[in-house]
Amino acid sequence: MNTANLPSVRGAPAGAAPPARARSRAANLTRKQKAAIIVRLLVNEGTEVPLAELPESLQADLTQQMGAMCYVDRATLADVVDEFADELESIGLHFSGGIAGALNALDGRISPQTAARLRKEAGVRQTGDPWMRIRALPLERLLEFISSESTEVAAVLLSKLDTAMAAEILSKMPGPAARRITYAVSLTANVTPEAVDRIGLSLASQLDRDPVRAFKAAPVARVGAILNSSPAATRDALLSGLEEEDEAFAGQVRKAIFTFENIGDRVQAGDVPVIMREVAADDLARALAAASAKGLEAIVDFLLGNMSKRMAESLRDEMTEVGDQKPKEAEAAMSAVVAVIRRLADAGTITLLSDEDDDG
Repeated sequence: MNTANLPSVRGAPAGAAPPARARSRAANLTRKQKAAIIVRLLVNEGTEVPLAELPESLQADLTQQMGAMCYVDRATLADVVDEFADELESIGLHFSGGIAGALNALDGRISPQTAARLRKEAGVRQTGDPWMRIRALPLERLLEFISSESTEVAAVLLSKLDTAMAAEILSKMPGPAARRITYAVSLTANVTPEAVDRIGLSLASQLDRDPVRAFKAAPVARVGAILNSSPAATRDALLSGLEEEDEAFAGQVRKAIFTFENIGDRVQAGDVPVIMREVAADDLARALAAASAKGLEAIVDFLLGNMSKRMAESLRDEMTEVGDQKPKEAEAAMSAVVAVIRRLADAGTITLLSDEDDDG
């Protein structure tokens, strides 16, 4: 480093060592007082400080310390900030939270089996808001919770869910049970945040006891997805075999399957234009021509009848130009339309009707 152009310290010859630094004014303060000063400074500057993540005892200590202090002069504030900055710069790595913090830091990087075993052995739960985990559960798991808990706990759980999910859960429950829980919601006005947190922790602890599963999707969904991508002949043969082995399971698989033949029953008319925009024009013309040749005129009319008249007329002209198709080509075109529909449904862009919707 070139020091030739640096100014010399007043009262000392050029090149001499600077005098010892004056004793910091922050030396007379406790660590709690310094923490209160830093937090107050950050808050005044509009910085979001996640104090809620601290243990409650530390939150209380910090609040009490800030309440006990009056003012800090600029020189002391500068010394505290300098000391704080020096401590930050001296930190290379920081490990916090014990085994729970380590598991959270390694979430997704170690196997779920290892994480579950370590969490169980250490007797720790996942940190953070338990209600975030609960709200992310699928409808079936939430129904299990509500059905197995007391009416009061079910009312709190229902109140913490998104409105749409809560409404769907009530629609799936028996009438008397749904009415009891709905009435219990009206009695939750005086429930304390502490009680809600305890309920959330209790429910989340049940999730920690759930065994780790190798497959996220249910067996019915996995088999249905496989058969959706299978040729029609293979699909029909496998379903017939399944019915001989397990008629109930085969019935569930049939409900999970979505093929071209299901379009008229499960696609909503208002979603047809959205689907048509996503399907390649050549695939659409070939698929409609193949469906017409198979006697699926009702589905062809349903699709053409729910798009613009100009587009429908154009597609009818293209269908006549397709001519005879090989079975594999025809099935590939129909499968392309089905694949688009399933992709849009999985993304939430469209909503497929269920058997229950048809019955209603």
